[in-house]
Amino acid sequence: MRKARTVVGVVVLALSVVYLVRVVDGPVLRETAEALAAAPGPLALVLLCYAAAFALRSWAWTRTLPGLSFGQSWAALHVSVLGNHVLPFRLGEILRVTSVLRRTPLAVGPVTATTVTLRLADLLSVAVLALVAVPGLAGELIGAWAWVLAVALALAAVPVLLWARGLAARGPGELRMPAATIVGTAFVAWALEATLAWQVAHAAGVSLDYHEAIAVTAVAIAAQTVALTPGGIGSYEAAGTAALAALGVDAGTAFAIALATHAVKTAYSLVVGGVALVTPTPGYWGNLRLPRVLPPRPEPVPVAPDAPVVAVIPVYNEQDVVAEVVGRLPRTVAGRPLVCIVVDDGSADASAARAAEAGAVVVPHEVNRGLGAAVRTALREASALSPAAVVYLDADGEYAPEDLPTVVAPVLAGTADYVVGSRFAGNIEHMRPHRRFGNLVLTRWVRWTARRRDLTDGQSGYRAFSPRAAAEAEIIHDYNYAQVLTLDLLGKGFVYAEVPIRYHFRTTGDSFVKLGRYLRKVVPAVHRELNADRASARPAGFPTARWRTRSMTPTR
Repeated sequence: MRKARTVVGVVVLALSVVYLVRVVDGPVLRETAEALAAAPGPLALVLLCYAAAFALRSWAWTRTLPGLSFGQSWAALHVSVLGNHVLPFRLGEILRVTSVLRRTPLAVGPVTATTVTLRLADLLSVAVLALVAVPGLAGELIGAWAWVLAVALALAAVPVLLWARGLAARGPGELRMPAATIVGTAFVAWALEATLAWQVAHAAGVSLDYHEAIAVTAVAIAAQTVALTPGGIGSYEAAGTAALAALGVDAGTAFAIALATHAVKTAYSLVVGGVALVTPTPGYWGNLRLPRVLPPRPEPVPVAPDAPVVAVIPVYNEQDVVAEVVGRLPRTVAGRPLVCIVVDDGSADASAARAAEAGAVVVPHEVNRGLGAAVRTALREASALSPAAVVYLDADGEYAPEDLPTVVAPVLAGTADYVVGSRFAGNIEHMRPHRRFGNLVLTRWVRWTARRRDLTDGQSGYRAFSPRAAAEAEIIHDYNYAQVLTLDLLGKGFVYAEVPIRYHFRTTGDSFVKLGRYLRKVVPAVHRELNADRASARPAGFPTARWRTRSMTPTR
């Protein structure tokens, strides 16, 4: 059915475009466009009136739906209008509901109920305006059926309104349905929208009375309720032209007015609707960056004088290098003993045995769960030792174990909670060109997402944590840890720092990182990380199926 709808919509759109090209009066349309461009002041004024119509509708929605801000109401209406101008079958109407559900903790019942109620008020007011703004116009266009259709629409609205009220009653919160507000704002909003058709008509040299502009707008909008094409292209022009022609306007000029009016509305929807997708935050696709204002730094936990520094090393099939990495770690750091924990993530070789022989405490995973799961286990095991600091490094020999005191120094000094050893601020002896490029691109993305200009290495395998940061760190997917861990700790207010380190690309084994799979796993996880906290704001008892929450379940 989805494909069928798409095919039908494309065919109807193509036929509409062909029809428009064949019947449009080029000179009249050009003159109308030039007249509008020559008088930007009046056009800007009527566009403000057009925007004011949406402001009224936004205000009315906030009056009926407690908890909905004006900004998110405004955004949802414009995302819907944008969708209606780029999608067939008026599918943009659905976006009005999904925008609010995606961007606020409001429940689906009240959101849907108020949307349906306000939209019905819109349709009923359009029908009334089409009938009474210019008495006899609707009858002239469709005959005696005009009043029959209006009465049928009014009667059909009753069970829909009852359904909406019942739906609202099942959701949390109190729903208000102020009839005067709903109906009054609907009529005023359509009257404000009519200023656009009125101004375009005057630019085309047609002295259209304001009540006639209201009638033309109502007829054109009524025709769009059954539009098959994106933006109702074809149906809007046909209905608008017919209405203007019935008022005595030349057919060619009437068509130019209808087409120009629709074009201005479409331009408005694309510009304002495009902005509404991303602002106010969270955008339609959720938060894409950390908030500008972060929580204050968490209070540090007390550290015993003899508390160790714990080095954690996840391992998967690294039997050729893991013993050397463990053996090169310093025995003490700033006068504190160093304990090494190796998390063997289901290796099929002798990695665990080699690590144990080199002096590490080995924590096994029975099966391979992924690097993110291994780091999660490592931080948990390290936190159980009440450490002075925790240091993570890769087991593949790319990072110098001798740099550990440098990486952990800001944590031990109390100046940072989360330290990343930066390869790009230090010395890179060798890195394959494609990996250097990929690291730089991903780092720029993480820097933008985290709003940190001082972030120079988003994928480093050398990191240090304060005891509290290690204990509170959350890694929400098993595949990797780098980006989500940084965003998690920064989002909690932990202090970030970088130190330069040495790096040399691995000489044995294979990296698990493959670009396509890496992006498929990491990008959705980053989005989930940036939006995870919204789940806690959802009203009690509301279903969570629509919301992505943190998942700590290993993927086997």
